[in-house]
Amino acid sequence: MEITTLIENLVYQSGLVAEHGLSFYMEGYHKKILFDTGQSDRFIDNAKALGIDLSDVDALIVSHGHYDHTGGLEAFLKINTKAVIYMKPGAIDAKYHGKDRFIGTTIDVQLLKDRLCLVYERTEIDKGIFVMPHTPLVNADDTSMHGFQVKEDQKIKDDTFQDELFLTIVRSGKLSIISSCSHRGISNMVYEAVRTFILSVDLILGGFHLKNCTPRQYEEVIECMNEIQPKRIGVCHCTGIEKYFTLKQDLSCTVFYNMTGHRVFI
Repeated sequence: MEITTLIENLVYQSGLVAEHGLSFYMEGYHKKILFDTGQSDRFIDNAKALGIDLSDVDALIVSHGHYDHTGGLEAFLKINTKAVIYMKPGAIDAKYHGKDRFIGTTIDVQLLKDRLCLVYERTEIDKGIFVMPHTPLVNADDTSMHGFQVKEDQKIKDDTFQDELFLTIVRSGKLSIISSCSHRGISNMVYEAVRTFILSVDLILGGFHLKNCTPRQYEEVIECMNEIQPKRIGVCHCTGIEKYFTLKQDLSCTVFYNMTGHRVFI
């Protein structure tokens, strides 16, 4: 199985563009799957350059309701008329950073009509590919929620990212964990995945939200990775370049930067 990063903060491949955002494309046994849509429609151009036809995608998973992960949602829905859209309740609620900066999803909700599937429990969307809607806070310090707000029932409240989800993939008796932004903590997602499937971890891939993290948050992530001992870790987006280098130094497993256009095999 191949996972292609359609867009991410960095690019070094000719013919592709980058932006502050994230989008993954993968093909399962029976379905073609998109995980997030970046900040704009640029991921669509990258997909074309990489030979990927997004009009043929069967399922789109929305990790959470921030603009850098849903900004291309409307553009995708206009070129793809068949994909089922998986998200948690609240993913398109109005979201803010610092109370007055809107960072949520702007979309014509009519485009979601008859295509939306709200996820409440672990859901297998293709053989061995699961949407994981719950992230218990085992490590309370490994979160990135400070300063984020959400508007619910006309009231602004602190955002605890109840709309966030991640993916797990089971192949050949091993587990891979795909996260997009990890506001509720990459270590918490990893612990939930391992608790659920009781398998050794091959790959952890995605945004770890460690840029500007506290020393304790970083320590909890390192402790988790040393305990779980994944074979490979691919970081990108909100992880931060500096933290990529420190993770590479502090962990014994393979750590790589997962930039725009990169392909990972499971």
